[in-house]
Amino acid sequence: MGLYATAGAKLYIGSTKNQKNDDFVEADFDAENWTEIANLENLGSLGDTAEAVNFNPIGSKRQKTLKGTRSAGTMEVVCGIDNDDAGQVAAIAAEKSDHDFAFRLVLNDAPATGIKPTPSERIFIAKVMSASEAFDEANSVMKLNISLGVNSNVVRIAAATGD
Repeated sequence: MGLYATAGAKLYIGSTKNQKNDDFVEADFDAENWTEIANLENLGSLGDTAEAVNFNPIGSKRQKTLKGTRSAGTMEVVCGIDNDDAGQVAAIAAEKSDHDFAFRLVLNDAPATGIKPTPSERIFIAKVMSASEAFDEANSVMKLNISLGVNSNVVRIAAATGD
């Protein structure tokens, strides 16, 4: 492969999705209907971090660190406000809900060759923790800041040539 720009990536919101005890897999999202969230400016970051569990044994004088629970963190998404965009409207409505929603991030990294090349994807569930508007100064685009509290593993789907 190679290096790819974030430009061209797309973020989609789906319907409510229940948490489960096991990791999600791609098939868990097969029946989802996706709505694109348009006018993205920043997608933030996404991925697991383990909580540190520290133990201080008296005899060795060396702290031991273990891995505890994992968290995929909070994805901070920034969009230019578009009151007519169905994806932004859905994200604002999702903020008012206590439920998790399905999200799909499609990257701009489809192979240059192949019969039907497809880009890689990241699929996960998250609670929309906030949907706040930022207006800033005169020469600024008004922004919708969406915070996604990720509540699952992130399913990684590799780019493919479609051969």
